[in-house]
Amino acid sequence: MIGIVVSGHINYASGMQSAVKAIAGEQEQMVFIDFVETMSTEQLEESLRQAAKDVDSNDGVLFLTDIPGGSPCNRALSIMMNTPNVEVIAGANLPMIANAAFERDGAELQELVETLLEIGTSCVQDMRKELESVMEVEPAECEDGL
Repeated sequence: MIGIVVSGHINYASGMQSAVKAIAGEQEQMVFIDFVETMSTEQLEESLRQAAKDVDSNDGVLFLTDIPGGSPCNRALSIMMNTPNVEVIAGANLPMIANAAFERDGAELQELVETLLEIGTSCVQDMRKELESVMEVEPAECEDGL
């Protein structure tokens, strides 16, 4: 099973942990690391490295982080660059993280990355436009002119 490490600023990871637990139940090989104000980036990287080791069962490790270019993402990239079978997705949302729990067993790491990217982008929607498209009703044409 692919190991998952979720990380982000302040309570992003712990908030996602609560939501994932409610949706998918308690997860093995899935760790959530908050980057809090009292933590240095070096401490964050140490925590991320340890988390990756803890969840790795030789099927790969996927980091899911909040902001592209933020410290959790950058430190995960540092790990990815010198650790085989590690990938990073930045800008992860709840549908991606919850689906990672469901989709990772038996999947290849790159396959999981592609699946989660599809899910993440498809879940971002302008709900006004969605509602308007559903509410659009085309008038029925009558052949006899009535």
